[in-house]
Amino acid sequence: MKISYDEKDDVLFIRFNDKPVIRDVSHGWNVVIGMAEDGIAQITILDAEKDGFLPLETPLSLLRHAG
Repeated sequence: MKISYDEKDDVLFIRFNDKPVIRDVSHGWNVVIGMAEDGIAQITILDAEKDGFLPLETPLSLLRHAG
């Protein structure tokens, strides 16, 4: 998985894999889900910081502990 952010345009990109996107599905006006043949390949969020998607916060319960 790769997460990147374009500060200039306030766009958050979350890429789950390198599979080609075969169609986009809009979820509201600012969230676009890029679908691969077998599931979600990427999510693009417009106005990410403005709409509260940034900063990214991960609850401790979702983090994996090594060991």
